[in-house]
Amino acid sequence: MFQSPLFTHNFIERFLSNLETTTPTEVKQREGERIRPLVPRWIPPPQGVLKVNVDAALSKNLDIAAMAAVARDETGMFLGASALVVEGITSPEVAEAMACWEGLALASDLDLQKIRIATDCVNVVKNIYGQGMGLYGHIVMEIKAGAARFVDAQFVHESRSSNVDAHRLARSSIYEAVGQYIGFLLLLIEFVETIFLN
Repeated sequence: MFQSPLFTHNFIERFLSNLETTTPTEVKQREGERIRPLVPRWIPPPQGVLKVNVDAALSKNLDIAAMAAVARDETGMFLGASALVVEGITSPEVAEAMACWEGLALASDLDLQKIRIATDCVNVVKNIYGQGMGLYGHIVMEIKAGAARFVDAQFVHESRSSNVDAHRLARSSIYEAVGQYIGFLLLLIEFVETIFLN
């Protein structure tokens, strides 16, 4: 999807603004103890497995939801990210299920084979591993069908404190136009190397 430079600039400005407002503040501890900042902790996947953190955000005034996925390897190196903005979603749990689906799409685009998708919604993980025929059963069926295309696809629940990147990307994407936005760092690096090495 082509985006004008102004559109990209505005997106980055909003994203950085959200980063500043959600940066953890220092927490006071008992008297006499040092003040320690709360630092989000990303949880690495098992060796040989690539991790995709997913999250969703809902607009307060509109029926719009944004689902985000951020892929990293076991060392934490960024591989790529995507965001999907859709209309008509009002249920946070449905949006979280769609975020898992978006995570599978990103993993497929990156040609990953062994993946772990981490979400902060425990009910979605239970539905994926269970019968999954509730309110969003059709999405769970799509997730299961998509997961079967990978050598290994795991779905796990993790707290939001270890899912900060996907959370921030979802929040900053909620104001974008309906559509899908994908960013691949590796493709950018290859493009830059091609320009400067040739």
